[in-house]
Formats: sequence, C-alpha cells, structure tokens
Amino acid sequence: MPEADPQFTVRLAETEAEIRAAQRLRYDVFVDELGGGGDLVDHAARLERDRFDPFFDHLLLFDAARRDEQGAPSVVGVYRLMRRDQAERAGQFYSADEYDLTPLLRSGRAMMELGRSCLHRDYRGGSAMFHLWTGLADYVQNHGIEIMFGVASFHGTDVQALAQPLSHLHYAHLAPPEMRVRAQAAHFQPMDLLPRDQVDRRRAMLETPALIKAYLRLGGFVGDGAFVDHAFNTTDVCLVMDTARMNDRQKSLYTKARA
Repeated sequence: MPEADPQFTVRLAETEAEIRAAQRLRYDVFVDELGGGGDLVDHAARLERDRFDPFFDHLLLFDAARRDEQGAPSVVGVYRLMRRDQAERAGQFYSADEYDLTPLLRSGRAMMELGRSCLHRDYRGGSAMFHLWTGLADYVQNHGIEIMFGVASFHGTDVQALAQPLSHLHYAHLAPPEMRVRAQAAHFQPMDLLPRDQVDRRRAMLETPALIKAYLRLGGFVGDGAFVDHAFNTTDVCLVMDTARMNDRQKSLYTKARA
C-alpha cells in the first residue's frame, strides 16, 4: 500500500516522459504480472508500447505523495483514449484487428475507444480507479462522446477454463444488434460455451474481472465472440457503452465524482 495518504491528480499526459512513465506502469502490469508481450515491447527499458501510442490520448493518475526517480509525482494509473478523428490518423482503431466495428462506425455517432487500463498494484481496491474514472467522465463530456468501446481481458488463453463467465456474458449482456460488434471471422471464438441452463451466474461473476463488472454496472454490453490473444496471454471481449442508454442510477455512478 502507499506509504502516505495518496494525493491524486488526473490529467492527460503532456510530455514524452509522462508517456514513458505510463508505458513503464503498463509493463509492470501487462508484461511482468500477466505475461504479455508484443513486437514493440522494450524489455531493457521496461516499456510496454505499440504503434498506436502516438495517436492515443493518455489519461494518467498521479500520486503526489509518491515520487519517481526524478522527484515528480508517480504515475499510478493509466487509460488510453482514442477518438474517431485520432483513429482516422492512425488508420484504424486499435481493436479493429480483433473486432469488426462496422455497426459502430456506420452509426455516425461520436465514439471513443478505451484501452490499456491499469493501476499500480498498491492502489487496487481503493479510491484510485474512482479518481481515474472522474477524469474519464470529464473527457467524455468535453468531447461530446456518445459511445465508448474497447477490449477488456480475462487472464489466460484457455477458453474452456473461462466457459462460465464467457457464457454468462453472451446470454446476459450481448449488445443489441445495432451495436453488436463481432470478433473477426478468422479469430472468432464462440462465447456460448455452455448451454444457458448450465451457467452458474454467481460463479460466472466471481470469475469475471473487476473492470468488466464495472462496465456492466454502467450498462455496458459485450460484442459477439471473444478474441484469444496469445501474444498478450489474454482472452478478450469487446465492451460497448452507449451514454444515451444509461439509466439515472448508472449515470450517477459514472458522474458522481465530478459533482
């Protein structure tokens, strides 16, 4: 746990040094902890990076009570955010390699991709994610975002071990047709691995990562099919949230920190 009471600040990265700090935290989480990798991962410098980094906005959570080697507030939380105009400059959204995003793209609505969300291990289970989501809510409001989406991951690539949570997501949280992205055909992994009557909802939810459950509480849906990412040692689902579909309770969960 942090040695002192956290002093949180949330803002977009402003310098290359801050982006590198985000990439170092991502390395700690996605490479060291979860066993991920990638063509541009720099193991010598301990940076988890990819070709999309220059096109994303990097939302960072700083703790002024914890300092890095240069004496600056430490980056203890990260989100990558990509609007449609940024994706056009990049040539595509990051998740387009995994999912056919046509239903979202043809909607014409303002949309944003979320990704690489992580917290330093010392800050999980406390208020850190709440502060990070406060910054995310501000960003959504400032840019008039209507649809948020992105891949979220289960650790590991053994889909049979994930049969309960994947099946539950398919039966209980499948996106409506007009928002139902689909895993790319060449990599499509069915999620309805069990008959509906064999799904144990309690077990399924216990085996579902906290971040995915948080998106579901906000009214999120999942796309059709999973993507098994062997390079990253994960099984991915695509989460989609429509701000217009959030009920009052869900909106209050998402925006109460700003108020």
